[in-house]
Amino acid sequence: MIADESLMDFLDESVSWMRARLDGFVPEVAVILGSGFGPVARAVQNPRIVPFAELPHMGSSSATGHVGQFVAGDLGDKRVLVMEGRLHGYEGYSAQEVAFPVWLMARLGAKVLVTTNAAGAINEGYRVGDFCVMADHINLTGRNPLTGKAPDALSPRFLSMLDAYDPALRRLFLGNAAELSVPCQEGVYLGLLGPSFETPAEIRAFRTLGADTVAMSVCEEVIAARHLGMRVLGVSLVSNMACGIEGANPSDDEVHEVAHGRVEDFTQLLQAFLKGL
Repeated sequence: MIADESLMDFLDESVSWMRARLDGFVPEVAVILGSGFGPVARAVQNPRIVPFAELPHMGSSSATGHVGQFVAGDLGDKRVLVMEGRLHGYEGYSAQEVAFPVWLMARLGAKVLVTTNAAGAINEGYRVGDFCVMADHINLTGRNPLTGKAPDALSPRFLSMLDAYDPALRRLFLGNAAELSVPCQEGVYLGLLGPSFETPAEIRAFRTLGADTVAMSVCEEVIAARHLGMRVLGVSLVSNMACGIEGANPSDDEVHEVAHGRVEDFTQLLQAFLKGL
């Protein structure tokens, strides 16, 4: 747990440590690879690997398929710092611990965040295997990384979340998907703490709230990114229909099985997107 009074000191130490480790490398784009997306990191050229466990004050990932390392290098003509795996609240991390690597990547120089995850589809017009660009989110984690005094020292903690997911970045990615003939939706994402999957009654309630997809990550990262002025693109892979829809009964194995078959398409999409920035 990061104590409020320690956040700035921890960040300063981690930023200095990472700058020394990366030997002058300054990322333009930060990328978070969620469940099933990890193999995308293999496309990074001239990679430099930094395991989460080696970075001071950084948590390690215990989620299935989350390798838990930073990969710095070149992708789509951009300098990228990739998180191969992420931290989740359901692993026991606080909201600030989940946000910590995002603040870190922003302070290292990244101006854009691309965050990805696997999500269940609430919208019955979506199909398993579709990608979905996040147009907005509903944060039902019950948490916010900007609580406490320390985040206000980084940047004012009262910030607008209008267009939290950058409209121009969304248009670019959707255009890339159309050009590559990759099915891609656009909708509202709802984030929960997890780790249990949702009940059918909850899914019906979330549909009423206006959600199209649901999963257990992203919201805290996006708040942290916007806090430091990063532009954000959020992309989900529809790995399953949400519980109760078309008889769906989600499982972790299903999520990773679907994602495995879509890694190549997403790698091409991400490269095209980065070239277009």
